[in-house]
Amino acid sequence: MPSWLSITVATALAFDFINGFHDTANAIATSVLTRALSITQAIFFSAGLNFLGALVSVGVATTIGKGIVHPEETVPSVVLSALLGAIVWNLITWQLGLPSSSSHALIGGLVGAVAANRTIWSAGGGMLRWTFQYSVFNFNGLEKIFLALLLSPIMGMIAGLALMLALLHIFGRCAPCVLNRHFKRIQILSAGFMAFSHGSNDAQKSMGIITLALASGGVLETFAVPLWVKLACATAMALGTAFGGWRIIKTVGRNVMELKPIHGFAAETGAAAIIQVATHLGLPVSTTHVISSAIMGVGLSERLTAVRWRVVGQILLAWVLTLPLCCFFGAVAYWLIHGWL
Repeated sequence: MPSWLSITVATALAFDFINGFHDTANAIATSVLTRALSITQAIFFSAGLNFLGALVSVGVATTIGKGIVHPEETVPSVVLSALLGAIVWNLITWQLGLPSSSSHALIGGLVGAVAANRTIWSAGGGMLRWTFQYSVFNFNGLEKIFLALLLSPIMGMIAGLALMLALLHIFGRCAPCVLNRHFKRIQILSAGFMAFSHGSNDAQKSMGIITLALASGGVLETFAVPLWVKLACATAMALGTAFGGWRIIKTVGRNVMELKPIHGFAAETGAAAIIQVATHLGLPVSTTHVISSAIMGVGLSERLTAVRWRVVGQILLAWVLTLPLCCFFGAVAYWLIHGWL
């Protein structure tokens, strides 16, 4: 394997590791803050299910690897630059404790790196697949990807709100102390569902980018995710999850609203269901966006003031900035390393 390709694969696994500890909060924040699980239990529980989830399918990996750029026209510096741009943004938002989207970061970095590659950009319309070119079930093209990234938080909020309203209708007459005691146990199942769903969607993004690099480097004749790539990405995601930090867990689970076990169950189950549908369709979505919006939806089921809108505004700002800034970081990374590769 050429040295540049080894560097790209290592960088992709580093992105996967950072994605794991950056997005640990997606799966475990509500369980930790409702005391359904200790932070140690939740992290290792989440790591194991992230690993299993990463092995279940390759639909999202195929979308990342083939639905954004043309693999046969991609150059090594573009793939590496996209990863570096996404890593920089993930580290910045992790340091600030902001739950931003690794999906947006990777896609933004890839678009920025392609845009910076003027030679390919000016040839035949460039590498980017801007339009939806195939049947409705293939979901290729940036238009479909952007639509999925836009709609998934809205669906997450609706799912959290609807499920919480249903639970209140069914159990509304139960004493709160009894209800919370039972849902503290049940919430372990919803946390596992969320962790598995996170692995099934997020780890595939690194699988797709590694396979794209292997295909563009001539190591693979056709775009097909090798078993060793699946195992490596699943392991990196699980290890990153095991090293997850408290900063984003606090923002997602504590600062958005005061959570009880029934709230955590509704948010995790609703978000995981939306992520599973997206994974089945091969769509890369932001698990961060979906779980955060599901928590907001749960808060709205009680009253508008149950949600701390100042914190929501900070999260939304990070969401809005992710794509353009990662495009910029990806372009800068390309300009810096273009001469070297």
